[in-house]
Amino acid sequence: MSQQTPLNRLHIQASAKMVDFHGWSMPINYGSQIAEHQSVRNNCGIFDVSHMTILDFEGNQARDFIRYMISNDVDKLKEDCDGLYSAMLNESGGVIDDLIAYKMPFGYRLVVNCATREEDLKWLLSHLKGFEVTMVERDDLSMLAIQGPRSEQVIELCSNLPTSHLKNKKRQQGAIDGKTFIAKTGYTGELGFEVILSNEEAQGLWQEAVSAGAEPVGLGARDTLRLEAGMNLYGFEMDESISPLECNMEWTVCLEDNEREFVGKEAFLAKKDSNSALILVGLLLEERAIIRAGHEVYLDAQRTIKGIVTSGTYSPTLKKSIALARVPKSNKEICYTEVRGKLLEARIGKPRFIKEGKFIF
Repeated sequence: MSQQTPLNRLHIQASAKMVDFHGWSMPINYGSQIAEHQSVRNNCGIFDVSHMTILDFEGNQARDFIRYMISNDVDKLKEDCDGLYSAMLNESGGVIDDLIAYKMPFGYRLVVNCATREEDLKWLLSHLKGFEVTMVERDDLSMLAIQGPRSEQVIELCSNLPTSHLKNKKRQQGAIDGKTFIAKTGYTGELGFEVILSNEEAQGLWQEAVSAGAEPVGLGARDTLRLEAGMNLYGFEMDESISPLECNMEWTVCLEDNEREFVGKEAFLAKKDSNSALILVGLLLEERAIIRAGHEVYLDAQRTIKGIVTSGTYSPTLKKSIALARVPKSNKEICYTEVRGKLLEARIGKPRFIKEGKFIF
């Protein structure tokens, strides 16, 4: 039986279509997926992301442990509640997971994917020996995402959020008051906030945000929003066989401190020195068809140079088909893909399409 978040009852009351998502009963939509998508681009949407895994680390060597386990460097985080995006690599330099790491008053917090929870926990636990650090999974906490151009107005109307401490905060920075933590983060490409709070308070915040104008949004629109924003999805853009160099995550590998060792560093540097031949790009299809994950991509009409689509969908914002694809490095601006037996031309660009409502491909 699927696990339920503390908001399950509210999803059912809102007539959400519920699906099993990696062992969790989650809303895929509440009616129109396109309408939910547009509410985030134009107004404000609220997501239940309580299926995500929250891990807290305390102890004299918590900093040393996190610096060793992830590719980015938490020494960049100067103040409590600052966060950064990172990969967690295996010894071969492949991506075990992507995550957000926060510097907290008690130590550090990692927010990792539910799809990789078991592997992440096993991997982290296997490296704890030798470090003076404790790891606690916070299943007493829920997580909500409030996203969109009106998200700031919405959170100001919600009680018990430390919004006054967010003044002058930048992206990926946050604030905490008791158990309630809020940060300027998200998975949509819009201005937004993610709130971590006690399970008991989650329903109250959801209802307040909806009353303030936030539209409930399911996993379906979350996926089209992240794809427009060029954000990776584990198991599609990256996995344990894929290097950060091949999934537009090289920027999450911090090499500024030559003395810092981290898992996967040696393999990453070796692949970097070998001038890896594959990169992640964005594709925009002008014709009326939908590119899907698994479609082959050809850099020439003769189909001799090919790559693979990692994610593809119809973009509700652009009203065209978009995709992310892993292809050999080249200077080409056009590629080809076969949809329903027809070879179609697509534009090649950066692996992102929309940022805060603006077309940036």
